Amino acid sequence: MKAVGAMAFGGPEVLQVVDVPEPHAGTDEVRVRVHAAAVNPTDALMRAGLTSLRGVLPPYIPGQDAAGVVDEIGKDAVTDLRTGDRVMAMVMPNGPRGGAYAEYVVLPASWVTRAPVGTGHAEASTLPLNGLTARLALDLLALSPGQTLAVTGAAGGFGGYMVQLAKADGLRVVADASRADEDLVRSLGADLVVPRGDDVGARIRRAVPEGVDGLADGALNGRPVVTAVRDGGSVAALRGIHSLGTSERGIAFHAVYVPDYRGRRDKLDQLRGLVDAGAMTLRVAATFAPEQAPEAHRLLEGGGIRGRLVLEF
Repeated sequence: MKAVGAMAFGGPEVLQVVDVPEPHAGTDEVRVRVHAAAVNPTDALMRAGLTSLRGVLPPYIPGQDAAGVVDEIGKDAVTDLRTGDRVMAMVMPNGPRGGAYAEYVVLPASWVTRAPVGTGHAEASTLPLNGLTARLALDLLALSPGQTLAVTGAAGGFGGYMVQLAKADGLRVVADASRADEDLVRSLGADLVVPRGDDVGARIRRAVPEGVDGLADGALNGRPVVTAVRDGGSVAALRGIHSLGTSERGIAFHAVYVPDYRGRRDKLDQLRGLVDAGAMTLRVAATFAPEQAPEAHRLLEGGGIRGRLVLEF
């Protein structure tokens, strides 16, 4: 089958179209004919050799988001899916089969669920990884309706879902944005928008003098942003939780490790339901053929992309 992978770690130029053996569904597995795979920052980290791939041999195939059609169901698979169903899934690319940048992926049946109604494959592929990451962050923060959440990086894939999920949970949301992104972030549901930048923590604190109850640091600001959080509040960090240090104010720090939600079809179904209800917006910035994967990665690493870049197979 056709896949996109790297024979060695490096920049976007190491990505190439490769031929690899076609996988088949085993016991309690489902095979998906992939039509779209979203391009995420974690894919770039894998391509650069900055994630753990112990025991994995090249080609290294990135990709954690897949959308397509079920075309094989393995023996004894516990699922209500049938061949031909349009589906989406989060993929873990650090195993011998690789990630979602391929024509076929084989996954445990519990990892695969139906795509939102009325969405194309490219749109559906933008939901699993970032949606589950945002859901996990909110679950770790464990805020109650009416409390205030701050979101940094609110115009990005994770941040945008974080804002919309928080509003669905009944939270008040203060978010950061560049001048160009203010309207977008407000349209996602943010109650207050402050300018982004190095001093965003202080700006949030000025907007919410008592301090926010929780904060999701999607922009990876690190320690300076903690000033926005009240005594006894909580912070969800995507990466670099150690850079947040320790707090003398009783603030709880949570590392958001999305593999904790692999196989949580209930959480993925919840996200799908919110998309179906119009409470979450799927954003595709651009689509690319597999041969254009290096260009997609260059654009991703250049920053400023609003919505997800997607490879189509």
